[in-house]
Amino acid sequence: MMTIRMAMMTIRMAMMTIRMAMVTIRVVAMTITWVFGPQECDDHQPKIFQHMLALMFAVEEINRNPHLLPNLTLGFDLYNVMLSNEKLLKNPLTWLTGLDRVIPNYTCRREAKAVAVLAETRFLVQMGMLLELYRIPQLTFGPLDPLLSDKSQFPSVYQMPLKDTSLALAMVSLMLHFGWTWVGLVVSDHQESVAFLSDLRAQMQEHGLCLAFVELVQVKQNKIHYGDMQQQARIMTSAANVVVLFGDPTSFSRLNIELTKTLITWKVWITTSHWDIATNSRWDYPTSEHNFLMHSFHGTLIFSQQHREISGFRHFLRTATPSKYPEDIFLALFWSLYFRCSLSGADCKTLQGCPSNASLEWLTWEKFDLTMSDGSHHIYNAVYAVAHSLHRMLQHMSEEQPPGPGGKALIPHWQLHSFLQSLQFTSPAGELVNLDQKRKPAATYDILNFWNFPQGLGHKVKVGHFSPYDPPGQRLSLSEELIEWPTGITQIPRSVCSPSCGPGFRVTTREGAPTCCFDCTRCPDNEIANATDTEHCVTCPDHQYANAEHDRCLDKRVSFLAAEGPLGMALACTALSLSVLTAAMLGLFVKHRDTPIVKANNRTLSYILLISLLLCFLCSFLFIGRPNTATCLLRQITFALVFTMAVSAVLAKTITVVLAFKAMKPGRTMRRLLVSGAPNAVIPICFLIQLTLCAIWLATSPPFVDTDAHSEHGHIILLCNEGSITAFYCVLGFLGSLALGSFTVAFLARKLPDTFNEAKFLTFSMLVFCSVWVTFLPVYQSTKGKVMVAVEVFSILVSSAGLLGCIFVPKCYVILLRPEKNSLKAFRNTRCKNNS
Repeated sequence: MMTIRMAMMTIRMAMMTIRMAMVTIRVVAMTITWVFGPQECDDHQPKIFQHMLALMFAVEEINRNPHLLPNLTLGFDLYNVMLSNEKLLKNPLTWLTGLDRVIPNYTCRREAKAVAVLAETRFLVQMGMLLELYRIPQLTFGPLDPLLSDKSQFPSVYQMPLKDTSLALAMVSLMLHFGWTWVGLVVSDHQESVAFLSDLRAQMQEHGLCLAFVELVQVKQNKIHYGDMQQQARIMTSAANVVVLFGDPTSFSRLNIELTKTLITWKVWITTSHWDIATNSRWDYPTSEHNFLMHSFHGTLIFSQQHREISGFRHFLRTATPSKYPEDIFLALFWSLYFRCSLSGADCKTLQGCPSNASLEWLTWEKFDLTMSDGSHHIYNAVYAVAHSLHRMLQHMSEEQPPGPGGKALIPHWQLHSFLQSLQFTSPAGELVNLDQKRKPAATYDILNFWNFPQGLGHKVKVGHFSPYDPPGQRLSLSEELIEWPTGITQIPRSVCSPSCGPGFRVTTREGAPTCCFDCTRCPDNEIANATDTEHCVTCPDHQYANAEHDRCLDKRVSFLAAEGPLGMALACTALSLSVLTAAMLGLFVKHRDTPIVKANNRTLSYILLISLLLCFLCSFLFIGRPNTATCLLRQITFALVFTMAVSAVLAKTITVVLAFKAMKPGRTMRRLLVSGAPNAVIPICFLIQLTLCAIWLATSPPFVDTDAHSEHGHIILLCNEGSITAFYCVLGFLGSLALGSFTVAFLARKLPDTFNEAKFLTFSMLVFCSVWVTFLPVYQSTKGKVMVAVEVFSILVSSAGLLGCIFVPKCYVILLRPEKNSLKAFRNTRCKNNS
């Protein structure tokens, strides 16, 4: 490859008294220009030709500037650098010695040596150690290389590009924007590529992205190798539809040609401006074979460092012709290839038959790009950096060092370092240029989209930008409507290892696989995922529940044992019917209060028991309907008190029956107890005990309105929390003790002989009562929500109905249907039969 070297050759100071003499300064710089030597009329790359024109433009612009290097002329020399280990140092040594025959550590130049060298990065990595022997300032215009930043090894190297520390983040931001999680990477085997690979991998891991593959491309001097074919096959067959290309364009040249020959329209390429799609075409193809719309790199997204436009450069390119620069053999060779000129002479610079008004502006984009590339921009700034440093050094020398013999001031190039190291200036384009690597800012990027049209009318369109200095979330800006995707793709391409998990599913990683390769699992009950690729499902709040698709939470319906519902209505109707029946029985007993059957069964206790059962049936209405503070406080207390009164009344009736039987035997104690009404005292005593327990319950932890959001799917059940469970079961326990005592006494008195003896009926009623409530306890504990309330209401109704039916239905039957048995005569006849 060829190098352009800018070197300061001679200084002629205008010290003569009669006239001012023009002093010429030769600045030699290196850059990649040709694959072979300039003495051969061979194939070359247009991109390198633009670098040379940028150098010429900067030198001419400086020479026209009266304020920069006044009375001095800036010049340059051009040299090739071969892409070969054997020939790499040939031309640098030729330049250093000044002879065609290379003699190390010898020079035949009489004029001053070069003061600076301009070269592409990868060549200075190999040639820099040689140039360091001479302490020649070396400026690079290629990508930043971490190795050249080591001042202990390369103290004379100055890298022009800005820091690429935010490039990996910029590319990852683009991937995140489009949802590309499975991305391939192709890099060259250079130090800067390895550093980029490390940065990109770290950024992708931090943001949950994965590398599908990493292909390392080695420099093979543009020869086809079997490894190239394997790499191409792996790239084409990979499931990653997005591929990042980063590295030295020369390393990619063969892979680039192979990928271009194979039409690939299903992948999106992401690269930097160093991967120059336009100028990777070779000069030996004057009519490009890739100038049709279906181009493999159509739709490529390119990250280019932001630069201000340099005014006058396009005009310079339009006017750059062989006639203007007759000594330029490169320009002559370029003209001969693209403007149908004949090139004669061994010097490769004599043209015949060229159009008189031919211009670089005539050429299509694929043959020559008039837009200044990143490399050309850095070359432009590098020339100005040398000029500014030289200007300051000459000012300093004119003050301290007198002119040399013959009026010439010798310029020691090693003294330029002190000025380059501290140099900071504003370029004609308005950019701040700083050569101190530590003070260089991170680059901002324009995002370009490559459009390819028929006849080589390619174009790069700015579709966005990235700035690391903006707040997170605002660093990337894109105009998606301007992006042209690869041919045949109308929507944003997908590049994922696994299909996205839609709403309602969560990501489940596969064992041993990258995080981007996963399975989708349905969210558990009452959990949702309302976004794609969610790692964790979110539990719905208590007042909401997950829908069938598990993608959103719905508000739960408030539920309770309502009278309007089927269950509530059935219970309410049953309670009402039993209440009416009880009231009717009470009325019947009051109407027939003077009949023997009513008198014989303790009329007062029957009234109390019927009233208590009526209240038991009515208290079930406190359990039906929307719970509130009043009903929650009253329902269990009322239930406990009225049932205590009912059961204690049954106990009193049972005791009365026993005392009545005992009073028939000799002795006065039982008779006195029976006549005094002592059994009736059981009712107020038991009632006061239960009332005391309820008061303690209300005072310590009373019932309150509560909600149950889990027992019934999609519903929030309003219910009454009993407060103190201990107090609740104490109340039930006392009631159970009364029931058990009543059952025991009635069971012992079941065989007492008497016409209207109701001991058997009391025994059976208490058996039903105890059976109901013994069954109630485990069922109550195993149910939740409004079913639990319904179970308690059902138990209240059934137990109350058991007492009513077993004790009073037989008596009502006699009163209504067998009135002949409800008389004193029938009573005496029955008694006589029993005594006989």
